Parts: sequence; structure tokens; C-alpha cells
Amino acid sequence: MPSLPIPMISSLVLSVLLVRMWVVDRRWADDRESATAGPLVVLLGLCALQGVIISLAQHYGVAVARWIQPVTATLVPAMAWVAFQVTAVRPLRPTDCLHALGTVAVILALFVNPYWVDTLIPALFVGYGIAILWSSLRGADALPRLRLGAGDLPGQIWTIMGAALIGSAFTDVLIVGVQIFGAAFLQPWIISIYSSAMLLVIGVLSLSRELDARVETSPLPELEITEQDTQIIARLEALMDQERLYLNPDLTLTRLSRRLVVPIKQLSGAINRVTGENVSRYINGARVKAAQAALLEGQSVTEAMLSSGFSTKSNFNREFLRITNQSPSAWVAGQATSI
Repeated sequence: MPSLPIPMISSLVLSVLLVRMWVVDRRWADDRESATAGPLVVLLGLCALQGVIISLAQHYGVAVARWIQPVTATLVPAMAWVAFQVTAVRPLRPTDCLHALGTVAVILALFVNPYWVDTLIPALFVGYGIAILWSSLRGADALPRLRLGAGDLPGQIWTIMGAALIGSAFTDVLIVGVQIFGAAFLQPWIISIYSSAMLLVIGVLSLSRELDARVETSPLPELEITEQDTQIIARLEALMDQERLYLNPDLTLTRLSRRLVVPIKQLSGAINRVTGENVSRYINGARVKAAQAALLEGQSVTEAMLSSGFSTKSNFNREFLRITNQSPSAWVAGQATSI
């Protein structure tokens, strides 16, 4: 009776999600300027492909797939790093092709000394995982291409992806362990279950619409405010009053910097020092004020959320509560009783 191995089931799930992203949501075409969705589509496709190759190699015993499996495995962490960079930090660069060197190294090792592969692949997963963790934990101001209204969820998504990459390296440790203790029959199960879980985590998280900016939960340190900082904030506030840029749910630090013709680090530093907030909190503060005005005009909570630049209700409720210490509904009720 035909059966489907666990990695193949995971691959089918990821393939359905890939079709949904590409054909239904068409996120790859929604943002031509930043082109952030393309690498995520490729990452999801690689995860689906790897599930198929693992199934062919471990379950169906296809000899060629056993040679292909370690090669395609190296593409997943490299693509995760490129997707993180292009989504959160900077545009795609020609030098990103250099991340294929890890794959080249594994191919060479397969011909020269296959035992090196057991070290190279875990090293790639751990290295890229640590790099993503380190970068994602630096806060919204270090991730200028992310939308400023999403709160801390995007950072958590990338943190989980980085942790998943690091965790996948322990698959090799487990395999060595079962071989030492004479339980080599468990090796296919370890590869199937652990690899499938890792691929599903990375693939599903890459679909998230919340790959936006993080919000720092700790207060920013007090820094000396310069005259240049004051001038930048004055220009920024004038621009906000005139054009209400904060109403754009796709606003990023990069776009704000470009509009003001001020370098990203200089702009974020000025906001930090003058307002005591990071860029995300500064923009969301303006959005909450706009939402309050809309609520007073009689708009519903959902209408006020959308008209003020927020893209999800969870982010809107969280930021509204942070600033007013009340939910939107409670705030509206309080305004009604005070009249």
C-alpha cells in the first residue's frame, strides 16, 4: 500500500502555501520598490523542495537523492539570511550570490572527503542562525526596510527562524549519538521528523504578513541632543503635519529617510535622542493620535484603525493600550462619559 513519509507531507503543505502566496496573495508583485517578497518565495520553495529530496533519499531509497540532499540543504540557511537582509535591512545585492559558496564547498567535500560534509552543513546552519538572531535582536532602528506599525512580532518571527536554523544542527548530533549507542535504525526517523519540523517552521513563518518593525520594550538611554537633532525633528514634524506620512501602513525607516533626505542612522538617532522613543514607537504614536481623532468623529474601531495607518487589529490594540493605558473601546466609552 503506498504511503507518504513525513517530509513529503510537509513538502505538500509548504507547496500549497507557496501557491497561495504566489498566485492568490501575489505578494511577490505587491512591492516592486523594495522587492522583499521574492526571497521569501524562494525560501519557501527551497523548504518544500528539501522535503521532497529527504523523502526520496530516506524513505524511497533513491541513490541520487542521497547525493543531492546535503547540497540542497545548504541552500536553506543561506536563503534565509538573504531573505532576512532583503526584507529587513537592505536591497538585494549582486554580492548576495557569494552565499552560494557554502553549497560549492559541500559539493567539493562530497568528492574530496565526504566526512567533511558532516561538519560543513551544521556549521552553515549554526552560523547563519546566529547571524539572524544577532541582527534581529538589535531593534527596529537596525531594520530600516520593515514597516513601522507591526510591533514586536516581526522580530520574534526572525528570532524563531534563527533558532530553528541553529536547532537543525542538533539533528547531526542526535544521529551521531544513536550511531554510538547502536541505534542506527533511528537515523531515518530523526532526519524525517526533525528536518520536517524545521522546514515547516521556516516555511510557515516566511508567509507571515507581519514581517514589519520590532518595538523595543526597554527605555532608550538618555543621550545628548544636538542642534542638528533638533533641526531634523522640526523638519520631520513639519512633514508629518503637512503630508501625514504616518497614515501609510507601508511606511519604513528607509522611505522616511529618503523623503527627508537624511541618512537612516542620523534620522533614527535624532528621533531616539529628542523623543526618547525609537522610530516605530514615534510613528505609532502619531497613528494613535489620528485614531483617537477618528474615534471622536464617530468612526468604528476598525475604521479608525485602518484610517490611521495600522494594518492589523492586534498591533493597533497593543499600541493604543501602550499610549493611553486603555483599549480603544474603553477609551471611547470614557470620552462619552466625560462629555
